[in-house]
Amino acid sequence: MATLFISDLHIDADHRDITEQFLAFLSADAAAADALYILGDLFESWVGDDAADPAQSAVIEGLRALSASGVPCFVMHGNRDFLLGARFAAASGAVLIQDPLLLTLYGRRVLVMHGDALCTDDRAYQRLRAAVRDPQWQRRFLRLRPQARRALAGAARSGSRAHTAAIDYAIADVSSDSVAAVLRGADTDILLHGHTHRPAVHRFEIDGRARARIVLGYWYTQGSVLRWDRAGYELCALPRAAASQACGGPE
Repeated sequence: MATLFISDLHIDADHRDITEQFLAFLSADAAAADALYILGDLFESWVGDDAADPAQSAVIEGLRALSASGVPCFVMHGNRDFLLGARFAAASGAVLIQDPLLLTLYGRRVLVMHGDALCTDDRAYQRLRAAVRDPQWQRRFLRLRPQARRALAGAARSGSRAHTAAIDYAIADVSSDSVAAVLRGADTDILLHGHTHRPAVHRFEIDGRARARIVLGYWYTQGSVLRWDRAGYELCALPRAAASQACGGPE
C-alpha cells in the first residue's frame, strides 16, 4: 500500500485522452492506495461549482467512487482551479486541503504545495495570483453567468500562455530563495510540488542539511505519479497507451 501524489492533469473536454487515463488510474492504481493527493490543477479551468462540463462531471464521479470505496482523496487548489468549493467537495467526496500543507508520511515530514507560490521571480504572475485569490474578487466573478465566466477564463488562459512564452525560462520556475524559506519555515527536508511541469528530484543542502525537492509531472502526454510507502518514494511516468510504468526507484 502506498500514498499517491499527482498534479497538473488539466482535465479538459478537448483532451479526452487525459480524462480516460485518469479515470482508469482511479479505478486501478488509486483503488489500491492508502490515500490519493491531487496537488492542484486537476482541471484546466474551473469557473465555479455550478458550471461543471461533462468531462469534469465524469471526473467528479470517478473521485466519488474512489472515496466511497474507502480510499481518502485530498485535493489542493491550483492556479487553474482555485475556485473549487464546498459543492465540488460534497459531490466528489474529496477533502479540500490548504496550500501549503505539512504531512507526516511513514515517519517523514513532507511539505506539499501546488508550487505556483514559489515562482516569486515572476512578479506579474504573483500580482495576478493575489488578485484572483481575493475573496471579494471571487464573489464578484461567481455572480456572473457561467457562459461569461468561461469566456473570461478562456481569455485568461490565452494571456497566461502568451506571458509564459515571453518570459525567461528561469523566471517561470520556482525561486531557490523561496524554496529555502518554506523548507526552513516548515522545519523539514522534503518539499513536494507540481505546477512547473518539470518532473524531477532535486537534491541540495540548506544550512548544512540535505534536502530534496520533488516535482510532479503534468499529464498532457502521459501520466505522472509519486508513490510513497514505507520503503521510500518513487516518481513514475505512466505511459498513455502502455501498461508499463517508468519509475525512478525507491528513495
